[in-house]
Amino acid sequence: MNNKNQQLFFITGNSHKYNEISKIFKRENINYDLTQLDLNPIEIQANDLKEVALYKLNSIKTKVKGSFFVEDAGLFINYPLNGFPGVYSSYIFKTIGNNGILKLLTNIDNSKAHFKSIIALYFEPLEKNYIFEGKVEGIISKMIRGSQGFGYDPIFIPKNNPQKTFGEMRIEEKNNISHRSKAITKLIQFLKINQD
Repeated sequence: MNNKNQQLFFITGNSHKYNEISKIFKRENINYDLTQLDLNPIEIQANDLKEVALYKLNSIKTKVKGSFFVEDAGLFINYPLNGFPGVYSSYIFKTIGNNGILKLLTNIDNSKAHFKSIIALYFEPLEKNYIFEGKVEGIISKMIRGSQGFGYDPIFIPKNNPQKTFGEMRIEEKNNISHRSKAITKLIQFLKINQD
């Protein structure tokens, strides 16, 4: 095994995402150093998170030397919003925020939702793209709760910890069950299998 760690770039301008993912990397025995790069990849509007993530990945291939990945996530409110905001999560959050989402769900009980994370990796040794997916089921809170995390975290209550929203959890707690951690764990397993 190579004693020198290899570099792996996470292409993101979101320091919250980087902090979550870097904590998962630190607890794993893996010979990769994770580095954040903010390259502003091209983000298309598409109906599928995988399509968005792969387009982002390919839009910056000439700008990065080595292996790198992007992560795209969405909140899908299955009932009553038929998966909205989904792939438009980032834009909708900037536009109407958590308060706007809660207004759309006024007088709705038992809203069902899930968070999905897609990681698109360009793995230089094999010169190929790979996709890793994570998903967590839950419901939407009736109110904004908690100041941890970012984005929709304060209104999402995961099924496997129904006492708290993601916004009420420390990073370590959220990383035990989140969509992002599930996708990253799959990525890490892939890297372990393919490391020198």
